[in-house]
Amino acid sequence: MIKVGILGAAGYTGGELIRLLLNHPDAEIVFANSESNAGNLISDVHEGLIGEADLKFTDQMPFEEVDVVFFCFGHGKSEAFLKEHTIPSQVKIIDLAQDFRIAAPTHDYIYGLPEINKAEIAKAQHVANPGCFATCIQLGLLPAAKMGLLQYDVAVNAITGSTGAGQKPGSTTHFSWRNNNLSIYKPFTHQHLAEIRQSLKQVQGHLDVDIDFIPYRGDFARGIFCTEVIRTKADAEEIIAGYKTFYKDTAFTHYTDHSLDLKQVVNTNKCLVHIDIFENKVLVTSCIDNLLKGAVGQAVQNMNIMFGLDETAGLRLKASAF
Repeated sequence: MIKVGILGAAGYTGGELIRLLLNHPDAEIVFANSESNAGNLISDVHEGLIGEADLKFTDQMPFEEVDVVFFCFGHGKSEAFLKEHTIPSQVKIIDLAQDFRIAAPTHDYIYGLPEINKAEIAKAQHVANPGCFATCIQLGLLPAAKMGLLQYDVAVNAITGSTGAGQKPGSTTHFSWRNNNLSIYKPFTHQHLAEIRQSLKQVQGHLDVDIDFIPYRGDFARGIFCTEVIRTKADAEEIIAGYKTFYKDTAFTHYTDHSLDLKQVVNTNKCLVHIDIFENKVLVTSCIDNLLKGAVGQAVQNMNIMFGLDETAGLRLKASAF
């Protein structure tokens, strides 16, 4: 049984992670840390867990009692935490923030996208979980990169649910603003672009073009729906075959001949990918649940790989039919 500690357990990602781990056949939550909620039942904050567990939040961090720690911090807080605290060297870390996603000589974190780094994740002590937008966009573009098709600037539009902004209320997250509304933010400058470029370069061998990414705030709670436009003169049948081959053995990412909609993936750890071809343009559609495949579902997938378990353990989640 894998002994698990969770830091930052009171937010959206913390709650989803607890939900998954409570039903994981090979994992046990030893502690769920939240200083502001210490002593409170987890179900007092994550009310969807009422009747599921009597676990309480704690302000303690008994790292010596666990095999792996999940960092469910906001961006920038993981690196700061590690400067102030010592985690035993044998304890594995899965960080959901962006602090260690870009490879650097100053850290040993492996970028946790199983579709391209599974072998490295299996040997890793520390894993940097990918960003939600980054996961959806990369999984739409990586087969094209494998075929060397990213030779011209790529146009990307992606819309995310409000949970992607975290649990702390803000001017663009409260219901009266978000409902029946749509807006863009951080056009061309989103923080996930660096990790997207890193992975595409890893697979294609070079990346000398721009990824023109326009993020949208959607008026729904969870999910990411993304379109990418690639210009190429490659043969249409070869492109489709390349996409199917790239994902033929992956546990959760699937190419489909059917057009996509968001409900096909919400509440699952799946990414679905579909392409349409219009003369010299390839329209790629990809979609995920931002809290699962875009965050803690992928983190649990990485935990499974790191500990030699079935990659799908605890993650066989079904989408709703409606």
